[in-house]
Amino acid sequence: MQADCTFCQIVSGELPADLVDEDERTVAFMDINPATLGHVLVVPRRHVADVMSAGADDWLAVAATARRMARWVVAAFGAGGVDLVQANSDGSVGNQTVFHLHVHVLPRYHDDQLGSWWSPQTADPAEITQAARRLVDHGRRDPETTLGLASTTS
Repeated sequence: MQADCTFCQIVSGELPADLVDEDERTVAFMDINPATLGHVLVVPRRHVADVMSAGADDWLAVAATARRMARWVVAAFGAGGVDLVQANSDGSVGNQTVFHLHVHVLPRYHDDQLGSWWSPQTADPAEITQAARRLVDHGRRDPETTLGLASTTS
């Protein structure tokens, strides 16, 4: 637990929250600033700042609980869909405001005001290919990469 972390304080019971679900690795609770009806946050019990510093076990546990919450919010609220949002930031860009790994489970409704996350626009195919190559090259050097596309693509 990190003493100055709001989500750690919720996990420990030091701060109140409307808990929805919990297991040995994760806690799911209602967002106090909901974007839509049924907006849930899923966090690991252990403090970890973001997805890049999370161990695979914490990330997989959060993902499994977020998936379960997605099913629950769609069924409970009759939502037309759900967005799972996981933001990371170094503090200068991105949209992470609480530096404890969390996934927003956002039920989506036909009349909600969220809109699309971006406006898709066709990009230069050469730029897309170059970006893919950069990622594959990086993946080959990443110590956490397991055998897969990055290790076999040339």
